[in-house]
Amino acid sequence: MKKDLIFLTGFMASGKSTIGPILANTIGWEFLDLDKVIEQKVNKKIVDIFKDEGEEYFRKLESETLKELTKLSGYVISLGGGTIESEENLSQIKQNGILIYLETSPEAAYKRLRFKRDRPALLFNENEPTKEEFLNRINTILNRRLKYYNQADLKMNTDNKPIGITVDKLVKILRKDFHIEEN
Repeated sequence: MKKDLIFLTGFMASGKSTIGPILANTIGWEFLDLDKVIEQKVNKKIVDIFKDEGEEYFRKLESETLKELTKLSGYVISLGGGTIESEENLSQIKQNGILIYLETSPEAAYKRLRFKRDRPALLFNENEPTKEEFLNRINTILNRRLKYYNQADLKMNTDNKPIGITVDKLVKILRKDFHIEEN
């Protein structure tokens, strides 16, 4: 039996951390951002965990934290972009809640991310990447993750759409198709 959990997945800057709290508030649930929970747990930024301990350590910590969060009820949880690349994580998510894929195009992701330097997957060595290099990196990561994203219970494109309209559409679908009621 699925608990009252909604997981938001999608590429970096697809709107998970922005849409999540608004969606939670609209349906009367709480909101958690998995990356923020991890940062508080170890008192360190994600980018520093990657730098100091490596990705393998981070992914283990991410899986453990996700497992803890699946025991909750009445939460919208924003996942890190790569959380669902683990079959174990994906299985945990699918068994315990509704998975929503917030889809964004590589171009929209580029526009939202081109000045960000806090995303481990988008750190380039010494030089500033060209638009083409940046888009290539986005496409590589996105293509690797698509098979996981496409297993979501619900997909919503977030390109060029006002946040309020996206949330309204999600709430309508969640009520109709998944019988999510306000608390």
